[in-house]
Amino acid sequence: MAPIIWTYVSSLVLLGSFSSNHVSAFKNVLVMLGDDVGFESSVYNNTVCKTPNFDRLAKRSVTIRHGYTSVSSCSPSRSALLSGLPNHQNGMYGLHHSVHHFNAFDGVKSLPAILKTANIKTGIIGKKHIGPSYVYKFDYEQTELNNDMLQCARNVTRMKEFVREFFAMNQSRPFFLYIGFNDCHRCPDSKYGDFCEQFGSGKPGFGVIPDWKPAYYDPKDVIVPPFLPDTPATRGDISNQYTSMSRLDAGVGMLLDELESHGYLDDTLIIFTADNGIPFPNAKTNLYEPGMGEPYLISSPSDKSRWGQVSDAFVSTIDIVPTVLDWMEVPFPSYNLNGVKVKLSGKSLLPLTHQEQSIGFDQVFSSHNFHEVYMYYPMRVMRNNQYRLLHNLNYLAPYPIATDLYDNPTFRDIMNHTKSGQPTKWFKTLEQYYYRDEYELYDLMNDPLELNNLARNESYSSVFQDMRSTLYKWRLATNDFWKCYPEGVRYLDTCADLDNAPPY
Repeated sequence: MAPIIWTYVSSLVLLGSFSSNHVSAFKNVLVMLGDDVGFESSVYNNTVCKTPNFDRLAKRSVTIRHGYTSVSSCSPSRSALLSGLPNHQNGMYGLHHSVHHFNAFDGVKSLPAILKTANIKTGIIGKKHIGPSYVYKFDYEQTELNNDMLQCARNVTRMKEFVREFFAMNQSRPFFLYIGFNDCHRCPDSKYGDFCEQFGSGKPGFGVIPDWKPAYYDPKDVIVPPFLPDTPATRGDISNQYTSMSRLDAGVGMLLDELESHGYLDDTLIIFTADNGIPFPNAKTNLYEPGMGEPYLISSPSDKSRWGQVSDAFVSTIDIVPTVLDWMEVPFPSYNLNGVKVKLSGKSLLPLTHQEQSIGFDQVFSSHNFHEVYMYYPMRVMRNNQYRLLHNLNYLAPYPIATDLYDNPTFRDIMNHTKSGQPTKWFKTLEQYYYRDEYELYDLMNDPLELNNLARNESYSSVFQDMRSTLYKWRLATNDFWKCYPEGVRYLDTCADLDNAPPY
């Protein structure tokens, strides 16, 4: 028999018997964040990748068609989700770990810190990947900082034990529980596979996760998104991603079961979304539709009339802080950051759980600066119901590639075919991918793959000017320190022109 990965069976059973009859009298919150997760779910009409627990969650949720990340990068996205501020405002410009070493500003008031002042119990289980620790401090923490990442963020059974520990703490207080799954992030150079899809699979040497029954897929059956090349390499890559997705789905089911068995399901607001696009070309670290679009489900127990429905509202991950505070009836604190009064640019999503909204949910913004420390490619983006406008601030540089986005079968196949002069079957060339215009404007209704840049098209000049103006106003409202870049420099609270237009 393969070795069991998780431990402390006796304590798990004791915690379960201690807490299972508890009935909550509070409003609670569960936020689940997938890692590099896209729309590989039957909830979003993927007919191959089976996700019965996502289906179960969707039946008691509003499923949002137009959910977006505020930044397509791991640490910055998490900092935005937990602060309610875009990364250019909160200071978490890139990845937190190792040599990248980015941190949010010390003065940021994070969601767990705000909730703590209201005597709300806070917990994080799984991937944290942000700092500094004292800014994003939870009452209960089981993360990669005190566990192996695979154990605390992919081992569903181990995570279940942590959930039960958290529920057993201070049961007289309402709670906010944040779950950072590590599926479906890639695992470069791992014996467990490109997506760690064999971790806990029960195969010899890979251990067993009792609460997960791995699902495997024939590469010929997977659905290749139109922004990826339909090749054997890509299909094999996606089939492994689907297996990783089945473990994530098991985690969602585990959490729903634990809420129900502990008496919390009927008073807990549940949100599921992801940090950035899937780890494939044109998606993660990009702010095109595949990099910015996210699955997004919100379940409110207070109004079941919207359960199982779909919303066309445009929402962002920076909407989570105002939503949680609205649900908990906790005010956002008054404070300054870098000499400027902080105001949330997101909005509460609770109105969507009662009825579809026609006002205030028609546009979203995103901001990107770094991923890995050498990947300096700041972008500012506005997306509405028809168009996307991207402002690439460092557009003269080649678009940089992250380590895990280089070291994978799909991208290497594109590179190898490009170098050998063979067809890549991709919808763009590497040169087009690397080198981009300063402004990109796309009509998503008529050009869903974002191939025809309309920024210099006179027929769309009014659309371009209006969106550029709206985007810039958002940047000013969120204290964007890049507001003068690339044409100017910040000087005495103004932007001084550098007269630095390219000489061609």
